[in-house]
Amino acid sequence: MTVESTAARTPRRSAGSKAGTTGTKRTRTTAKKDAGTEPQLVQLLTPEGKRVKNAEYDKYVAGITPEELRGLYRDMVLTRRFDAEATSLQRQGELGLWASLLGQEAAQIGSGRATREDDYVFPTYREHGVAWCRGVDPANLLGMFRGVNNGGWDPNSNNFQLYTIVIGSQTLHATGYAMGVAKDGADSAVIAYFGDGASSQGDVAESFTFSAVYNAPVVFFCQNNQWAISEPTEKQSRVPIYQRAQGFGFPGVRVDGNDVLGVLAVTRWALERARGGEGPTLVEAFTYRMGAHTTSDDPTRYRGDEERQSWEAKDPILRLRRYLEASNHADEGFFAELEAESEALGKRVREAVRAMPDPDHFAIFENAYADGHALVDEERAQFAAYQASFADEGGN
Repeated sequence: MTVESTAARTPRRSAGSKAGTTGTKRTRTTAKKDAGTEPQLVQLLTPEGKRVKNAEYDKYVAGITPEELRGLYRDMVLTRRFDAEATSLQRQGELGLWASLLGQEAAQIGSGRATREDDYVFPTYREHGVAWCRGVDPANLLGMFRGVNNGGWDPNSNNFQLYTIVIGSQTLHATGYAMGVAKDGADSAVIAYFGDGASSQGDVAESFTFSAVYNAPVVFFCQNNQWAISEPTEKQSRVPIYQRAQGFGFPGVRVDGNDVLGVLAVTRWALERARGGEGPTLVEAFTYRMGAHTTSDDPTRYRGDEERQSWEAKDPILRLRRYLEASNHADEGFFAELEAESEALGKRVREAVRAMPDPDHFAIFENAYADGHALVDEERAQFAAYQASFADEGGN
């Protein structure tokens, strides 16, 4: 039963009745009960690294080889290493900002590896793992965060759109592109990434409407990392995010976002639906942002250590390592070699960033107005004076 039908059946208080807390609690309880049973979570690999059977989704990973499993593990390890290096570079003043994916590696690698070369990806600003899967050089991601370019890659070379800072807008772009794919008669699919916070944006709701009405071959991939900056998910939705798809007329599924096998299987299923002309799907990857929203955020101000610790026990990389070791699919030599490769990647990225030019501090004032503006000129002069205040008296 939908939330709307629940609201329609809830008796309204008369104008003369008091607004007591009892009535409020009764309404909320009814809504929770009528929203459906407990959320269904697709999981193929437990936090302890044990493989569990799933009659619906096992077939989408049935042929996966030990080599491919090691590849997924490698993807996650190297992505985490790159992400950690970028965070350090920001702290050292080399980047203006960084949005860490720490904890979300399985959601991104699993879904990224589910795509085909001819599929098209529309990311937000945190999809570093998906970029890795699409062949975008990690160093190219950092130019924008350093302020020296507007994105360091050609989107059409990898079918991976530039990062989108505006929250939720990329879902509209993806929907329009998918409608074009359908009109062209292609059998490729489109996938749009967004977070739980973006799910409250009107752009996302409009995307759902258009994609459903026009049967667009698009997968909406929501990484529900529990926090939209400082706002928890329960303050944004009365139902689990994946259930919202029902109101728009297409399926939604929640998958354990820390289970790379589960994410791979569910995303493959959703992309196959899209390519087969069955329309859109909403995938909610239930995961957790282990770090700050960005390097300008302090998560200790709005969440406790206990919450993070409980999710650390579900670490996606440790989970797959346990499975690899228990299944004898990887030995110590593999892990040692990967550790050396990850350190080499960190060094390469660090050197690449430090070789980049310094950003133009005054570029922000250019092209604000076609013919210039007195107020912009005044602000530029004030900023120039502010920058000059950092110079040493000796001119060094």
